[in-house]
Order: sequence, then structure tokens, then C-alpha cells
Amino acid sequence: MTGLPKKGRKMNLIYNSDQYSVVEFGADTDHETMRFGGYEITDKSVRREWFIEGALALNFRKNVHELIATEPSIEEIDDFLAQFDSYMGQSVLLH
Repeated sequence: MTGLPKKGRKMNLIYNSDQYSVVEFGADTDHETMRFGGYEITDKSVRREWFIEGALALNFRKNVHELIATEPSIEEIDDFLAQFDSYMGQSVLLH
């Protein structure tokens, strides 16, 4: 992929509802698994999160773009994110 910054250490909060938040991490070509960036998905109600990178991050980004194209409601976005609940095993300690 061309045009990616050599070091993309930026984080962007791309979604925030009462139930979920999603933070996007920029690409970092110095680390193979982060060369396409990553996402931290947090379920606020149970204080658990899941970090995805690499191929999973690419697939997540594709699915999010498809979802956004439908102009979804907050409830529809939360329903989309709920499919990842079973993967959220990391407790949120400091956020």
C-alpha cells in the first residue's frame, strides 16, 4: 500500500456511543502487524475491549465502510459492534 506514513502513531476516536467506543490506530510500517493500522473496540457496559490489527483490521475497516454507506442509526452501529462482544476478553482498567 502506498501513501502510508512511515510512522502513524496517531489515534482517532472514530465512534462513541453510550454502549461502545472505537479507536483507530494509524499505520506503522516499522511493525508488520500494524502496517495497516488497528482498532480498539470497547464495550463500556462490561468494561471489556478487543484490539484488532493486520488482516482483521483490514476486514473490519471494509465492513465499517460498507455499514457507513447505509447511513445507519446509532442502534444499528451498536448492533454491528455487538457481534464482537465474545472476543472482548481484555478488561479495561484505565480509560
